[in-house]
Amino acid sequence: MSHEAVLQLRNLACGYGDQQVVRQLNLHLNRGDIGCLLGPSGCGKTTTLRAIAGFEPVHEGEIQLADQLISRPGFALAPERRRIGMVFQDYALFPHLTVAQNVAFGLRRHPQPDRVVAEMLELVNLSPLARRYPHELSGGQQQRVALARALAPEPELLLLDEPFSNLDVELRRRLSHEVRDILKARGTSAILVTHDQEEAFATSDHVGVFNDGRLEQWDTPYNLYHEPRTPFVASFIGQGYFIRGQLLEPETVQTELGQLRGNRAYTWPAGSSVDVLLRPDDIVHSPQSPLRASIVGKRFLGASTLYRLRLPTGTELEGIFPSHTDCQPGETVGIAVAAEHLVCFPGQGSVAAQAAGVRRQSAG
Repeated sequence: MSHEAVLQLRNLACGYGDQQVVRQLNLHLNRGDIGCLLGPSGCGKTTTLRAIAGFEPVHEGEIQLADQLISRPGFALAPERRRIGMVFQDYALFPHLTVAQNVAFGLRRHPQPDRVVAEMLELVNLSPLARRYPHELSGGQQQRVALARALAPEPELLLLDEPFSNLDVELRRRLSHEVRDILKARGTSAILVTHDQEEAFATSDHVGVFNDGRLEQWDTPYNLYHEPRTPFVASFIGQGYFIRGQLLEPETVQTELGQLRGNRAYTWPAGSSVDVLLRPDDIVHSPQSPLRASIVGKRFLGASTLYRLRLPTGTELEGIFPSHTDCQPGETVGIAVAAEHLVCFPGQGSVAAQAAGVRRQSAG
């Protein structure tokens, strides 16, 4: 895989009119990679996508596509000249054109449009439906037509704006894997916008977590989960609870669960107050452990069960146990901490942690 950049955003600020929505944004996407902009509603991810597409002006900084500058303050290359394909939330298919005609729409100057259309329809497994009209297709089929139409002109970059939001959960899951396979088969670089973490992780090589117009972390899904750089990323990605602790040594923290030792060293002074992130997969069932917790909620997940646990101090955590370990609400169980990636942040106090949305009542 080439590490040549296909897209670079440098100190980007953009928004609508005079309103600045996104600030100081730096992002680098390698050719052939799939990136994702993830975050809550109104955080700036769609504004960023529209600026890349050329639909919104740039207030500060610049956008470069491959070797070409496409946006800076006072200059914006027209959207149709950017070599960028777009898949919209509502698909935006032409109702009076067949599937094949929709896919051919951007190929009017191509010497062999019929060959390209045939290749695209085979790529998205829609060859038998070439003569159908959009209203005769399911939502998933319409989405694949929109994808084929966007890919047909061989864009440098494909942008997908909440592409699966109109589909049911199971179809979204299946189609997100299909789209990744299709893009990887073509070697197409892409940026996806979503607020769905599962979709982001299933589709993308790198994910950018947005918060109030700023990119908090641009990283692999694995690193976002195990190595979050800010309390917001820690709380937004996956599930987790913060507990209070005191740093004893660079790798050791004293908590109400005992001394926890991880594989990373922190440089704060010994005795510093810290907030320790514990994921459900960090808390394991351990019948002989002296650490006890009462079960206050449970959610069966098939291969495992997610339990909400309350410590004797009143602190709540979540733990994932194998599904054949069937514990009941009200029961007291032994637990142990298996947190090799010990994630700590400077202590903010439990009230601040809750205000950051860290404590998630996911079970029960």
